[in-house]
Amino acid sequence: MQITLAHIGARAGSKDGLEALTQAYLKRCSSYAPCESHGFRSESDLWEWVARRQGRTPVLAVLLDSRGKQMSSEAFAAWLGKHRDEGAQQIVLAVGPADGWSPEARKRAALLLSLGPMTLAHGLARVVLAEQLYRAFTILAGHPYHTGHA
Repeated sequence: MQITLAHIGARAGSKDGLEALTQAYLKRCSSYAPCESHGFRSESDLWEWVARRQGRTPVLAVLLDSRGKQMSSEAFAAWLGKHRDEGAQQIVLAVGPADGWSPEARKRAALLLSLGPMTLAHGLARVVLAEQLYRAFTILAGHPYHTGHA
């Protein structure tokens, strides 16, 4: 299963601390699955890229959206594990444009995911998403990184 953390907007600079953190978490994730990040200039560029990535199974597009489903880390891990175990080849987790996803994009998504009711800077949202992805993989693997809550 290939994981891509995508975003719409300007490419982060090489000295961007948030981008460095995102890449550090994606590197940790690659112990569990191939992971990459990819930036797109527009929503349509993202969907064209997704269309070219179709394989044996459809690409599962998870769009961050404030109106999306909120999940605990354990629930997100279960969602990821379910799709992994069902043979998903490609999952794209995407942070949208500054003015939000179009209604068409929201309809095309396999999941609309909310990180919570607060608005986050897009770079920070990517870090949080990358960390939660790593946390999900460690939960699935029984690694002690995630200790849960009593």
